[in-house]
Amino acid sequence: MLNRNLKDSVQFSSNGVRRDVVFETDHLWTQVLCFDRNQHIGPVVDPDSDALFTILAGEAVFVVDRKRKRLQQWEAVLVRAGSQVTVTNASVDPLVVMLVASPPPSAHAVTG
Repeated sequence: MLNRNLKDSVQFSSNGVRRDVVFETDHLWTQVLCFDRNQHIGPVVDPDSDALFTILAGEAVFVVDRKRKRLQQWEAVLVRAGSQVTVTNASVDPLVVMLVASPPPSAHAVTG
């Protein structure tokens, strides 16, 4: 059994969103994303992987295929393969998001 304390992944940078891969296997990929004020990722599209984003702390705005939704701590959003997603910190407080993708993101993922 593999285990990690997710608190070790929570670090912020004024230079951009911090990303820490938690686990990576042939079938599953997990990453913790840490957003400071006014930070975002995307738009991103992965044609092969479904992704589950869970808010661990803070508030986020998700835009998935032009549909906008504001989410708070403990809420989650499923982004199906081929959908375009942008994630933005929606408050002055830090944002921590856990991203789980299956299968692991391909080299074909497109980042905008």
